[in-house]
Amino acid sequence: MKHVKAQQEMKTIMVGGRGCVSTQVFGEFFHTVVVRKKIMSPAEAVSAIDRLERGFRVSSIAPALVRDAIAIHQRYQLRYWDSLIIATAKRMQCTEVLSEDMNDGQDYGGVIVRNPFKP
Repeated sequence: MKHVKAQQEMKTIMVGGRGCVSTQVFGEFFHTVVVRKKIMSPAEAVSAIDRLERGFRVSSIAPALVRDAIAIHQRYQLRYWDSLIIATAKRMQCTEVLSEDMNDGQDYGGVIVRNPFKP
């Protein structure tokens, strides 16, 4: 059922035109659905990424963003990859990050995490 809930969240964000994403998240998505869970073929995953790319503002990972992520990692003791997501959100002036892996409601310097699967 998480799959359906995630799709609903993405549609809402895309329609609202307020979503932002890092290319890192596209890579994590591909790895999850093709390699770990085996619920999509590579072609299906690429098609989904193409749709997401059209519906979101996309940030590539640059050295300055890596430095920002390291600072966030050190300050909040987050995993580096989660810190990179927070750094990307800050850089893109997004105030909310959807994640089931980080602490729901946690404020990371103006970026608040929300778990879309939490009841």
